[in-house]
Amino acid sequence: MAVNDDCKLKFLELKAKRTYRFIVFKIDEKLKQVIVEKVGDPTLGYDDFAASLPTNECRYAIFDFDFVTEENCQKSKIFFIAWYSLSFCSPLHSNLHILLVDTRHCWFLCCRSPDTSRVRSKMLYASSKDRFKRELDGIQVELQATDPTEMGLDVIRGRAN
Repeated sequence: MAVNDDCKLKFLELKAKRTYRFIVFKIDEKLKQVIVEKVGDPTLGYDDFAASLPTNECRYAIFDFDFVTEENCQKSKIFFIAWYSLSFCSPLHSNLHILLVDTRHCWFLCCRSPDTSRVRSKMLYASSKDRFKRELDGIQVELQATDPTEMGLDVIRGRAN
């Protein structure tokens, strides 16, 4: 699966300039490539990001999370998100991967694949994840989660600290 150059460009803009709060990617099956579906303005928050993910289709996404540490320092971590699961009972169930880059940035890989999405689509997202990850340089550590509560804002806060 190819990755459209705009995906890499938008990711670099978010990472270097904080131009966006989030980026949602989808696989265009006709073009046979991952493309940018939506970008979120820097003023948007986690709820806007979560609402931007469709309830019945697979997606990849990146979320830039700002937080204050226990030492009262302002920090930001980038979560790269890839949801996919072949069986679940609600649109929020997923396999969630968290990828740590360094002390300032955390990549949170999530590919969303609700039960109502087509099996072919789920397989396509699952099989394309590694190729897409390689295009976004620097991912080092991966952690899986399979419960919808594991991708809530409280979990993101916990992973960021």
